[in-house]
Amino acid sequence: MRLGRWILTCAASALVMAGAAAHAETQTGGAQKDTSFLNDIHGKQALDWVRAQNRHTTSTLEKDKRYEGFYKSTLAVLQAPDRLAVPQLLAGGIWNFWQDAQHPHGIWRTASEQSYLSTTPAWQIKLDIDALAAKDHANWVFKGADCLAPADEKCLVILSNGGEDADTLREYNTRTGEFVPNGFTFSRSKQQEAWVDENTVLLAREWDDKGASLTPSGYPFIVKKMVRGAAPGQEKEVYRGAPSDMMVAPMTLTDGDGGKLVLIQRSQTFFESHYAVVEGDTLRWLKLPAKSEIHGLLKGRLVLSVQEDWQPEGMPLVPAGSLVSVDPKNTERGVEVIFTPDPSQSIDQVGVTKNTVLVSLFDNVRGRAMRFTAVQPGRPWSGQVLDLPDMASIHIVDTDKQSDKAFLSVESYLEPEQLWLLGEDGQPHKVKSAPARFKSANLQTEQFWAQSPDGTRIPYFVVHKRNMKLNGANPTLLTAYGGFQVSYTPTYAPEIGKLWLERGGVYVVANIRGGGEFGPQWHEAGRKSGRQKVYDDFAAVGQDLVARKITSTAHLGIRGRSNGGLLAGAEMVQHPDLWNAVIIGVPLLDMENFETMSAGASWADEYGSMSVPKEADFLKKISPLHHLKADVTYPTPFIFTATSDDRVGPVHARRFAAKLDAFKKPFFYYEDIEGGHSGTVNAPEVAHERALEAVYLSHRLMDKQH
Repeated sequence: MRLGRWILTCAASALVMAGAAAHAETQTGGAQKDTSFLNDIHGKQALDWVRAQNRHTTSTLEKDKRYEGFYKSTLAVLQAPDRLAVPQLLAGGIWNFWQDAQHPHGIWRTASEQSYLSTTPAWQIKLDIDALAAKDHANWVFKGADCLAPADEKCLVILSNGGEDADTLREYNTRTGEFVPNGFTFSRSKQQEAWVDENTVLLAREWDDKGASLTPSGYPFIVKKMVRGAAPGQEKEVYRGAPSDMMVAPMTLTDGDGGKLVLIQRSQTFFESHYAVVEGDTLRWLKLPAKSEIHGLLKGRLVLSVQEDWQPEGMPLVPAGSLVSVDPKNTERGVEVIFTPDPSQSIDQVGVTKNTVLVSLFDNVRGRAMRFTAVQPGRPWSGQVLDLPDMASIHIVDTDKQSDKAFLSVESYLEPEQLWLLGEDGQPHKVKSAPARFKSANLQTEQFWAQSPDGTRIPYFVVHKRNMKLNGANPTLLTAYGGFQVSYTPTYAPEIGKLWLERGGVYVVANIRGGGEFGPQWHEAGRKSGRQKVYDDFAAVGQDLVARKITSTAHLGIRGRSNGGLLAGAEMVQHPDLWNAVIIGVPLLDMENFETMSAGASWADEYGSMSVPKEADFLKKISPLHHLKADVTYPTPFIFTATSDDRVGPVHARRFAAKLDAFKKPFFYYEDIEGGHSGTVNAPEVAHERALEAVYLSHRLMDKQH
């Protein structure tokens, strides 16, 4: 199931919002200026406004003599031919999606495992997205493929036009390397699919063009069975959720012994789901905690994590954050706890092989990995700590359900990504490593702790030159996320290295509440009306940086995207004197109306709802758009978004910029006309936006006039 690619940084919908009239006018003193046209996302007047703002931003920042160098160095890194080719275990080989200067849309290619592990893999191109885009006259973005296990011969290739979340599905044969003639094809929609067998697919999507089969979040709630060769309109309904749900979707799980479960996931809210096993024409609902996530199937048993305390019938309490194994035939009997993190730990990812369960986790925000094996049913699981580098992020790249092999990745702020292969037994070994993209010999990473106003200690990483002087003059960029139980961990970012660290900048990542760095409780503390703690945590880190004399307010800037963009916007209005640069990317900013904008209804479980008086009062207190004031001096922000972002949508950013404009406050605004929620869809566009940011940060934090 592909829900994760929609919800990692909020959920999505599209088109003009129901609450468009909420801010049809921007007030400046006693005058009012009509800005309602900005709500028409693709309207001519709105796009004329966007292009005018883009011209102002690019004409100003591209004039800087450093811009061209920033752009070229970033593009070179993004298109470097010696990048690490991320492996996918599929159809008996290694598959990889690759973009470079010759293939900006990308190619899907394959090699044998032996060839892949060599220094020069013999790749075979299976699908050329550039050629397909040219043939279809579409700006296709490849978003992966859902393949029928275990042979992985029949796949549904997922294509998005311009990077939006809505996609088109086309049946593809990995053996022939061709789209299947008269095969399954599902037109553009926000949709979720699951293979039942080679002739049957369960599909949740918009079944009409009037929105009647979509939830207020813009997601489907009706699942139908699609049978090969059946006439249109003959689809049989499998399950119909409620229009008030966030989403309903099918999913298929397989194990290495030939076992299979077809499930329906009914997500009533962002964090609460119920699961049913599809048994012929009937559904059998499983007794599982509402806050739980299924990760796979092992020996016919479900592997899932629980995000709330769970008391199975006649069993000991299972603490929130635990990983468990259950029998899908009776989920409350014989629950086996695989692993329960201690207070300093939290689970990041879970992968299932034929006989084992892999876990990547954080221990005080430092990456770890373990492999668990069931000794025998009903007995405690055996856990093995994997020997991997410290002060790094460890991720599960892919697992093989037909064996116990798996690929893991390791990276840190200063060490480029490494690929480690875990075999049938023993410890993993490094098989590939990306080359360094920036000079790091004179750089180091430290972890510090700040104290939030309520006494909670907040960890943060600082990457800086070894000989850094504590004189308050170091240009510093601080970032965080703080939401949706998403953890912000060490990542090797070549553009940060080239455009910031090499030039004397300090890079800081704060692990504030709202994320998942310390498990469900860390997230819960910053959810809904607790969100002010998230903003207090971030400000506390900024103040701690100043107190340590690492930097000063004149040299301190912040950056955030999506939910992090909301964070940056809130910090700009709550602490305008603490920062001298603010980058606000693909943000939420209108928190009084977010539920009627794009897929805002799906985020109410994270932020609260205007329909609940107590939560409405809080949202009014923290909405960045509504707390901009004409008589306050703000740092000049750099705001970026994308027209085709059908997840958060560009209107939040447009309204914020329009209000700044009405108050005659300076700002930079850049909206990529084609990009989705990622902001940009190919390497040249990414390099362009990053170069603009680098010039902006140089002006605000490095140059003498600031």
